[in-house]
Amino acid sequence: MKNHLRHALQTGLVFGIIIVFLFLIGFTNHASAMVGNGLQTNTVKPGFGLDAKMFNLLIFFALLGIWAGIRSSRRAPGGGHIRVPQALVNGLVAGLVSGLTVGGLAYLIGTLNGAKVRMSTYLAQLLPETIKLFTLGKLPAETFLWYLLLFIVSGLLGGLIGFVLVHEGLRKAALTGWNKLSAGVATHPAVERMLGSRAFRPTINVVLLLVLFLVPLQLSQFWNYTLGTVGIYVLLGLGLNIVVGLSGLLDLGYVAFFAIGAYTVALLTAPAPHHLLWSFWVALPIGVVLAGFAGVLLGVPVLRMRGDYLAIVTLGFGEIIRILSKSDLLTSFTGGPKGVLNVGGPGTLLGFLSSELNELYLIIVLIFLAIFMTLRLQHSRVGRAWEAMREDETVAGAMGINTLQHKLMAFGIGAAFAGLGGVLFASRNQFTGPEDFNLMVSINVLAVVIVGGMGSIPGVIAGAFVLKGIPEILREMENYRIILFGALLVVMMLLRPEGLFPSSRRKMEIHQEEPDETDLTITERR
Repeated sequence: MKNHLRHALQTGLVFGIIIVFLFLIGFTNHASAMVGNGLQTNTVKPGFGLDAKMFNLLIFFALLGIWAGIRSSRRAPGGGHIRVPQALVNGLVAGLVSGLTVGGLAYLIGTLNGAKVRMSTYLAQLLPETIKLFTLGKLPAETFLWYLLLFIVSGLLGGLIGFVLVHEGLRKAALTGWNKLSAGVATHPAVERMLGSRAFRPTINVVLLLVLFLVPLQLSQFWNYTLGTVGIYVLLGLGLNIVVGLSGLLDLGYVAFFAIGAYTVALLTAPAPHHLLWSFWVALPIGVVLAGFAGVLLGVPVLRMRGDYLAIVTLGFGEIIRILSKSDLLTSFTGGPKGVLNVGGPGTLLGFLSSELNELYLIIVLIFLAIFMTLRLQHSRVGRAWEAMREDETVAGAMGINTLQHKLMAFGIGAAFAGLGGVLFASRNQFTGPEDFNLMVSINVLAVVIVGGMGSIPGVIAGAFVLKGIPEILREMENYRIILFGALLVVMMLLRPEGLFPSSRRKMEIHQEEPDETDLTITERR
């Protein structure tokens, strides 16, 4: 009982502090707009002296309150199985604590605002419209009661929902029903004939290819550009997945190879600064080869290092490349801080399509090629050697694996993938400059691999869509990208540390069964 209440109290306090933080950084305005756009409630007239924006904000807070109630009604450590009364009590406690926290802040803000205190002097985000929205345009005491009641009700509802989610009997019944349904479908004669047909897999592949070809034709230019950005990060993620996910080498200077590919195609195809005007198709393999060669050159002196030391050295290499590209001394060669304009592109591969669609299709084709190469490498002797080094480099060396050679191979191939992404990035934007290659690019690609699942190709694709596709869609939240980015990483590490779609080996490593305490005690006694 005490464990459950302590857990509910902590949950309510955490959610209350989160809401306070969101208000202090001015996120409540964006939250209200997001709810209004998503639920189409921007024109409702709720009454009670509230406008549509205030109503949307209350919906956002109610959803957080329900989430708090759900979290509070989960099984606490050592608390045993939870029942309906305890779930409701937990939800009530969590909602009450959150309501007191948020309501207390609203009371304080309303009091200070009534006293004509200019809070934007101390916190720039606390503008008058933000304060009016948060205080619901009411007196401090009324706002306090509104929030207290809202979180109590939403917490109770969340507690009840949480009980349904964690109740073993209900979960088993739902799982049994689902298994029966799926088994019935799988054993249906028509389904068995279809799955057993030799033409089934090729047909599925052809359908997927047709979908990939036809969908961009129906999308707007913005959506196609967003898909192109995601595709470039898929290529970058596949390359870094070889270095980090398969070989276990932490590379924080990955952006350097991305920059080498981009600058290669820019300097060879642009009219300035060298007026070479080479074809994109000639510059493409040169950029990939130069980036791979740079990866090998970097690897020769540094790959004898491990762990944090390797990460620091590669980080320094990435910063060296960025600073050199930005240097005034190299302006005549790299374009300096202004970058390189009018970078050449692939032209019209298919004459009846626009240049944007041609570039998107080229990215898709190269992704398939990169996936094919990665799969072949992963299931070869080289891939098994990489995985052995990742598990234990000393043991791998003792087994006869030339660890330095395989490290250089991983670094070179990963760098070549990054160079390919850089070539596509510069040609698609028709511009490249030093500001495109800061440390955040390396961090973003590393996060794509970690969030998606290290060593997993579907994980890389999923991570690219989550970390690059969604932020591109939610442009109105640009000021909060880093905050949401960090919050997503924290949530992923807590709830799913292996990633969205981890490899089977990585999943087993993360979820190893811990030995029972009784067995440990017996072993110690022996």
